[in-house]
Parts: sequence; structure tokens; C-alpha cells
Amino acid sequence: MRMRELHDLSAPLLQMEGIDKSFPGVRALSGVSLELHAGEVLALVGENGAGKSTLIKVLAGAHRPDSGRIQMAGLEVHIHNPADAQRNGVAVIYQEFNLIPALTVRENIFLGRERTRAGFISAQREQHEASRLFASLGLHIAPDSICRELTVAQQQAVEIVKALSLHARIVVMDEPTAALTLSEVERLFSIIRGLKAQGLGILYISHRLDEVLAIADRIMVLRDGECVGTHRVQDITRMQLIEFMVGRKLEQEFPRRQAVLGEDRLVVRNLRRGSKVRDVSFTIRRGEIVGLTGLVGAGRTEMARLIFGADRRDAGSIELDGRRLDIRNPADAIQGGIALLTEDRKGQGLMLGRSVRENFALPNLFKFTRCGLLRGHSERRAFNAYAEDLAIKITDAEQAAKYLSGGNQQKLLLARWLERNCEAVIFDEPTRGIDVAAKCEVYRLIQRLATQGKAILIISSELLEVLGLSDRILVMHQGRVAGEIRDVANATQRQIMALAVGDTGS
Repeated sequence: MRMRELHDLSAPLLQMEGIDKSFPGVRALSGVSLELHAGEVLALVGENGAGKSTLIKVLAGAHRPDSGRIQMAGLEVHIHNPADAQRNGVAVIYQEFNLIPALTVRENIFLGRERTRAGFISAQREQHEASRLFASLGLHIAPDSICRELTVAQQQAVEIVKALSLHARIVVMDEPTAALTLSEVERLFSIIRGLKAQGLGILYISHRLDEVLAIADRIMVLRDGECVGTHRVQDITRMQLIEFMVGRKLEQEFPRRQAVLGEDRLVVRNLRRGSKVRDVSFTIRRGEIVGLTGLVGAGRTEMARLIFGADRRDAGSIELDGRRLDIRNPADAIQGGIALLTEDRKGQGLMLGRSVRENFALPNLFKFTRCGLLRGHSERRAFNAYAEDLAIKITDAEQAAKYLSGGNQQKLLLARWLERNCEAVIFDEPTRGIDVAAKCEVYRLIQRLATQGKAILIISSELLEVLGLSDRILVMHQGRVAGEIRDVANATQRQIMALAVGDTGS
């Protein structure tokens, strides 16, 4: 069903006024108002728990507000459920796509709204309409492709076309670039500009502030359930935006430190696994933070998994403090003094249904057992010390790990490895999906480990993060180390990208 006719063409496309929403013991939104105009990108930013998701769920009909009202083009609307939101032209593209992998692109787009003729589905008609919508965005995706065979970026495009097929006028994008390569991000931005040109309004939610500043027209900042300001992009700097989000003045996003480097600690020689990792060699010194970056698929995570023993290597050697390690599995790596904080902390790092105390103790049980019996008081005492030292925000040690924010989950994993006293620590996408205040805390903790003499490897897709934290930068391309940047203070994102795409200047 089409969105109702617009009654006031001069009015904002969307107005949310005085939205309040409370849950037991928590006031999630307090008098929040926003305006979104046709042909505009309005970014919503804020720390985890600031109220962004709740506000979007109110608009999407997943939550009913306690008070407040919603107007579209000057006409008050009542959104009680997702069907109401859809009828009023609202489409939400979540980070986890709502596609059925086994169905075709065409079938996913028109699922539940099949085009029929004489009682039969008209596949040809659906195919023509899907092709037309893709063409309107400058895309070429075959409507008969199976969705599970598409890239993440292509699946995202299917979600956008599905929204257009529903005659959406407001498209909400929740962390849309989290799993995209840099080139795919640029392609998404081109699509967003095309949607703006068609008169759609875009609500864009992201923790990646450089992307927000690149694509948004205005930025609305939420903090503790309240709107603390809406700013035109040209009127605000990145640091000002961070300060609005965290509610205090920050001297710098990346804390400065005076690196004191010692002898070689972690030495990787000629590491190889098929075509994914091809003869990778590097060294990390005592107290050094080495950044590793490159395009998605360059072999960064695959290389980290080889060092940690999560995958079996074809060739190569790994040394720590002059001692060659025979790493056949993660237990060997941990025993040898190497830790990995995986990029998928929920799927591979934590047991989400178990308590934070149990997650902390997992690789350290030998320390807390005597004669085969667990000494619970020792385990709790050790965890509580780290919880206080790292400022891990929990209700108690028995709280399930799944209820922690992304930043606190990352600090929980770090506490685990600190207790194990690993000497080489690999961080794979250490700040993915966490807010800017939590990022700053993680940065400080990483630098603290380096000051203690650990060898640190940071794998990140965020170039500003790599430039801000690293003493030295390695760039991978097609399974190999394509280049090394030693003068990080004078390095640029352009220089890194040239190496990442294989442009060595020759």
C-alpha cells in the first residue's frame, strides 16, 4: 500500500516531537524531537545506550512511545506496529539483514506482496520491476540470483531496493558500513546520494564519525536518552562531535605516549596458507604497537588466525622472545604467551550465555583450581580486581556476558588475557561496533599494555585508528605485506590506500 498523500509539501518529511519511552528501571528517551527533510541525510550519533535504537524502534513500530507524537509531511500518524510504519513509508535496514538466503533476489523483494496474474505469480513482471529499481540506483544485480551467493554489499542493495518497492519515503540505515570494504562504502554513499536526489529522507546511524561527516547533511547527538544538539556538518568538527557525545572535553581522541621500544619479541617468518596468506614476515618489538590494515579479503584476519593456531599453516615459523613456538591450536598459542581478541567477540570470543566471571576464567582455570576443585573465591577476587581496574560496567560477576555493551565485552576479553599474562596480544578490529567513549578507553588500555612491554598487533579497517595508535604500519594486499610505513606521524590515509590496492608507485 502506498504512503498516504502528502498534505503539506512545505512541512518536514518526518517530525518526532517530545518522544518519551521508559522500560522497567530505565528511562530510554526523554522528550526527544527530530526533523527530517526530503532529500536529506540526518545522522544519529551517540554512545551505546544513548537512545538511538529505541528512537528508531519507536519510528519502526517495534516500541510504542509513552508520550509524544509523530508527523509526516504535516499530518499526524499513529504507528502501533511495523505494518503501520511500512504503510506510512518507513523502511528500516538493520545491520542484520532481513533476507531469506535460499530465495532469489526477486523473491526476497516481493515476499508477501507477490505480483500475480490470474492467481499465478508473475515472475516476469516481478523481474522487470526489480531490474528497473536496481537500474534507478545505477546497480546491476540479476533478480534471479540466490541471495546467499551475493556479497554483503549486494545484499544491502537488495534491502534498499525492497524499501523502494514498498514506496518508502524514509529509509533508516543502522550501521550500514560495518561489514563493507572501503570501495563498497563509496558505492553505498553513491546510492545514498541517488536516494536523496529522488527526494527520500535518510536516517543514518553509525559509530564511524569520519563516514558520518562525509555523508550527512545534519548530525543529531543523543546522550543518556536526550537530544543534546543537532548541527549542520559544516558547523562542527570531529572533536566537537565527540565531546558532545561523551559530555566532556577531550584533549585528543588518541592519547599520546612516548614509545620506548626494546628488543624483538614476536617474530613471524614466511607464514603461508594457500592463497590467503603468502609468505608473510614481520617483527614486533617490546613495547611496540604495530598496525596492520588493508582491504577486506587481503588476508589480515587469516594471518592472525594462523599465528593463534585457529587455522593450520602450510609453512612458516613463529617466535616469541627468541623461542620458536610449535603452534598447532589456540591452546598452544596461549601456552606460548600469545593472545587473540577476535573481530567476532560474540561468535568466537565469548560464551554469551555464561557469566562474566566464567568467561574471564575460561583460559585461566589452572590458576583457580586445586586438586581438581575450583576455588571460587580466588576466581572472583581476581575478576573483581580487573573489573575495577578496567572499569568494566556490570551489575555483578554473575551477569551474563550477552548483556554487556560492546565496549565492556571487549574489556572483559582483555581482562581474561591480562590474567593469563600473555606477552604478545593481537587485536582484530578492537573497536568494531562500540561507541566513541568506549573506543577511547580501549585505546588507553592498548597503550598501557605497550608501556608494560607487551608486543601489540592491531588489525583495523579504520585508517584513522591505525594512524592514531601505531608506532609502525603494515599494509596487506592479496595475502602479502605490500608495504611498511615507519614515519607514521607524517603518513596519510591516501598513502595507506595506495599500498592496500597494490599501487607501489612502480
